[in-house]
Amino acid sequence: MNTHPPHARAIRAQLLSAMRNGEYAHSERLPRESALAVTLGISRTQLRDVLASLEREGFITRRHGVGTIINRHVLDVQTRMDIEVEFLDMIRQNGFTAAVASIQTWEDAAGEVLAGKLQIPVGTSVLRIARLCTANGKPAIYCEDVVERSLVREGYTQQDLQKPIFHFLQEFCGVYPYLDLTDLRAAAADEKLSRIFQVPAGTPLLQMDEVDYDIDGRPVFFSTQYFADGIFRHTVMRKKL
Repeated sequence: MNTHPPHARAIRAQLLSAMRNGEYAHSERLPRESALAVTLGISRTQLRDVLASLEREGFITRRHGVGTIINRHVLDVQTRMDIEVEFLDMIRQNGFTAAVASIQTWEDAAGEVLAGKLQIPVGTSVLRIARLCTANGKPAIYCEDVVERSLVREGYTQQDLQKPIFHFLQEFCGVYPYLDLTDLRAAAADEKLSRIFQVPAGTPLLQMDEVDYDIDGRPVFFSTQYFADGIFRHTVMRKKL
C-alpha cells in the first residue's frame, strides 16, 4: 500500500517518468543528490527519502563512490505485483485503453469467512462495491471491495466511486490502509464470472484476495479481484538479502 505523503508521491512519480521516458531515459545514473535536489526543488533530506523508496522497489541502486544507478531491467517491467498500482494505470501500462465499464454497490451481511478476515461479528452490515475495468473495451479486471457499513458516511456520488477505491476509503470512511496481505490463486470462471468476463465457464482467471490493515494493525478493508488471462504479465521482484 502506498504510504508516502502526497508530495513525496509526486516527486517519486516525476523521477520514474524522467527515468523511463524523460531527461534520464538514456542515462545510466541519476545526477548527484545535490544537483538533483535543486532540479526537483526539494531538500536533500526529502530527496533521500524518495530515493530510498525507489531503491527498496528495485528501480535504482545507490553505491558509494559510484552514484545512483538506474536499473532499466526493473523499470521496463510492465506490471509489478509487489507494488500497488491502480487498476486503470495497470491496464495502460500494458498498452491498452483503460475504462471503468460498470460500478455496482449493495449492502450485505458479513458471512463467516468475511467476518473472520475483517475481525467483525458474523452478520455485521457491510458495503460492497463491484467494479469492472476494461482493456480496449474487453473485460480485464473485476473486483468486489468490502468495508464495514458503519464506517461509511453518506454523501458520496457515482463520480466518487469512479475514482480509485482508496479515495473513497479515506474521504467517506475515514479508513487509511497502511499495508495489505494478499493471497493469489488460480480460479476457474463460474457462471457469474463467465458472464462478467464474457468467456466460457471454466476459463482460467487469476484471483487475488486482499486484506488491508491500518497502521495499528486492524483489518479495515477486504477486496477480491479477478484478472483476465492473456492481458497482463505479472512480475514480482525479490531482493536477495
